[in-house]
Amino acid sequence: MIEIGATNEMTWTVEREHLASAFGSGLVEVLATPVLVGFCEECARTMVDPHLPPGRKTVGTSIRLDHVAATPLGMRVTVTAELVEIDRRRLRLEIEARDEIEPIGRATHERFIIDAHLFEERIREKSNRKASDVA
Repeated sequence: MIEIGATNEMTWTVEREHLASAFGSGLVEVLATPVLVGFCEECARTMVDPHLPPGRKTVGTSIRLDHVAATPLGMRVTVTAELVEIDRRRLRLEIEARDEIEPIGRATHERFIIDAHLFEERIREKSNRKASDVA
């Protein structure tokens, strides 16, 4: 199992599909906040999931992000996640993001450890229930 204090770092280059103007979250040519959220979640997930027993995964359940500086097209963004708390199946992480010039964001993120088979079964049941409601 993963331990408190574990860290992970990942870097992305801001591409056109990451821009607020392309993503629909704004009309400017800078990294979209929803994309930064995705970068933070991916950094956290890839740190934690490989340490889980077979059949277990994590899902994001909350994120509180302050996106404090804009990052233009073509610039690299590096995200660093640190596991700061484990409460049974709930994990809390502190995350920092920076571009090549300055810090651009800080986040607190929670992930929950799930049984992948049971989770997928519940989703199938929900999909089937919705499909039968439509018919």
